[in-house]
Amino acid sequence: MSDEPNGSRSLPRGRRRFLTTTVALMAALHLYIGWRLLPDLGWNGAGWAAGVIFLLVSTVMIPTGMAARFVIRPISLADRVSWFGALLMGLFSSLLVLTLLRDVALIALPQTYRHDSALLVVALTLLVTLIGYVNARRIPRVARVTVPIADLPAPLHGFTIAQITDLHVGPTIKRAYVAGVVDRLNALQPDVIAVTGDLVDGEVDVLRPHIAPLAGMSARHGVFAVTGNHEYYSGVGPWVSEFERLGMRVLMNEHTVLEHDGAPLVIAGVTDFSAGKFDAAHASDPTRALAGSPSGVTPTILLAHQPRSAPAAAEAGFDLQLSGHTHGGQFWPWSLFVPLQQPFTAGLHKLGRLWIYTSRGTGYWGPPKRFGAPSEITLIRLEPAVG
Repeated sequence: MSDEPNGSRSLPRGRRRFLTTTVALMAALHLYIGWRLLPDLGWNGAGWAAGVIFLLVSTVMIPTGMAARFVIRPISLADRVSWFGALLMGLFSSLLVLTLLRDVALIALPQTYRHDSALLVVALTLLVTLIGYVNARRIPRVARVTVPIADLPAPLHGFTIAQITDLHVGPTIKRAYVAGVVDRLNALQPDVIAVTGDLVDGEVDVLRPHIAPLAGMSARHGVFAVTGNHEYYSGVGPWVSEFERLGMRVLMNEHTVLEHDGAPLVIAGVTDFSAGKFDAAHASDPTRALAGSPSGVTPTILLAHQPRSAPAAAEAGFDLQLSGHTHGGQFWPWSLFVPLQQPFTAGLHKLGRLWIYTSRGTGYWGPPKRFGAPSEITLIRLEPAVG
């Protein structure tokens, strides 16, 4: 993708259709919000005008922000437009949901509550958006998780894996945020660092300066990574090369055997669950990832971007799978819809003998907003199973 200093470029036909559809949908939903809220807010002429202007700007800028990196140059301007559109997307999302909930509540409430409930919707939207913004933009907390492994060799009691995932370096997540993540990650002094996909949203040439701090990740046995679906959206070949240049070992349906204080363990990785749609040669395959590994080694650990790799991982015989992708839903109520696509939304779960840990993600995608689903850097600690 070229980076012309001025001007813009036209969108491919498929993206133009998507943008047109998005604008029409945004217009309809914003019209619904205006119809249901503005008459009941009791604002004067100036208030009405401000409300209408906000809804018009939001209708236009949300899809414009989504398309900015494809059509606007220079990149710095595209990023500012993306920022504005993403903020409005987060605000609009909460405003729409709360307006819908208000309409449901008004079925049972007296009509005298129309004014107060409309004001409450606006106030809650602003509050949730502000809290969500602060939660999204701060460096993630460390989530400490203990995983009990049957027949874990004594030298591996307390073995630690620091996991980051879904960083989404791109229009709104830049170098300073990445550097903060690396500092907190390294302070954990883990035995292994696992990077489970969706590090980037954009091309290598544009994002190289911002992802550069990842070269500073440090762990006793190294840094291992797998691809996520967003690497495929952004050009997987150049990104795999860039990750390896930064010191990560990218596992593409393959494994490596580590030795920790005399005890072996297997670290394997698969390509993203959807990778085969982009390149048949990249089809995700947990069985292939474990093929040829020494028999009798415990634990066998799989890095897989999407939790829905778990059934195949269990069948292949893995002990532990580390995943991301879901963002824990990122903010309510979208967390309610994640189970429609993924078997696990967040946290530690078990499928047969396989443990699956699904991180809520280290960054965010789209709106800089996290509410009810905090971002995390995860520290996995292996301990022997009891009983």
